[in-house]
Amino acid sequence: MLYDVDFDTPIDRKGTYCTQWDYVSDRFGQADLLPFTISDMDFAIPQPIINALKTRLEHPVLGYSRWNHDDFKSAIRHWYKTRFECDIDTEWLVYGPSVIYIVSKLIEQWSLPGQGIVFHTPAYDAFDKVIAGQGRKCIRSRLIERIGRFDIDWPDFEAKLADENNTVLLLCSPHNPTGRVWCQEELQKIADLCDKYQVSVISDEIHMDICFKPHRPYVDIGRDHRWAVVTSASKSFNIPALTGAYALIADKKSHNQYLHRLKEVDGLSSPSILAVLGTMAAYNEGERWLTALNDYVLANHEYVRDTLQSAFSEIIYQVPDSTYLAWIDLSPLNLDMKALEKTLIETFHVAIMPGSTYGKAGKNHMRLNLGCPRSKVEVGVDALIQAIKRQR
Repeated sequence: MLYDVDFDTPIDRKGTYCTQWDYVSDRFGQADLLPFTISDMDFAIPQPIINALKTRLEHPVLGYSRWNHDDFKSAIRHWYKTRFECDIDTEWLVYGPSVIYIVSKLIEQWSLPGQGIVFHTPAYDAFDKVIAGQGRKCIRSRLIERIGRFDIDWPDFEAKLADENNTVLLLCSPHNPTGRVWCQEELQKIADLCDKYQVSVISDEIHMDICFKPHRPYVDIGRDHRWAVVTSASKSFNIPALTGAYALIADKKSHNQYLHRLKEVDGLSSPSILAVLGTMAAYNEGERWLTALNDYVLANHEYVRDTLQSAFSEIIYQVPDSTYLAWIDLSPLNLDMKALEKTLIETFHVAIMPGSTYGKAGKNHMRLNLGCPRSKVEVGVDALIQAIKRQR
């Protein structure tokens, strides 16, 4: 199906109960800011998804529904085969209302209160919250930053996996906020270490589709000890409001235990039918839109790189391997980050996520959401440049 893809035309999201626009004051203390914050996009969703939702809403009954049917599972199998050249067993599939929900349930299954969950930092702030919320310990392995590139600190990482109190690795692949795509060799080394120390792997792959270099799903790697790939079409196709995620869990006992908790404990076995249909439409008909999105977001990253480095030669911004999130290192400028954030908000009325949101490893960084029209990116980057100049 052919349709026009327009990412340049701004869409007014105010008044839609939108977290990023309507509730920006919750985090930044001031309303009516131009937000580059929570990771959803300002783009219209693909037309095939809109068509699927409209068609379903023409039916006047919205009763309980199911996800465990071949139409849903075959759409996911098709996506993995065409997108990643990866064969999956659809019997591994389970559904959940969100990626973080599934992650939380697997942490609960694969560890005991007080045990450690290993993850790389800087990290998506929900990781800290869900681990602490389950009464587990956050075991952080800081990535090594080398001129805008992030690598695993292998000795530190292995030492933390070797601690028998640490039973789960929460892998972010691709990594948020740095945008790092782990290569085949890195993933294999991670798998080998986790097998060696009997550490279960939960691979959060929600950013797997917005990549500028090949992403390798952990399903191709994890074959021995317990592992799960947890993801969703929500980030790729801008449909998080529909809710809905899924996981691939090969271990039958873990698979059945998860489904028991989903249905018998939490009462969540009936999914949002719009989420199921949206995922199916995305995976069956959305690849052309996604390809155009990746091209557009990559160009936004290149604009940020060129503009920032033109203004400040000290800033080395490397275009990341993935995501529409620009992870900007401002440490060479020796700025007062609190003052910078205050200037952005109070003088330029712009909200950009401070790197400190993602832990100590995010100090002196900012995370700029580029899932938006170029015209908005230009305003945000100019505001950042002008706010920096006021401190110099």
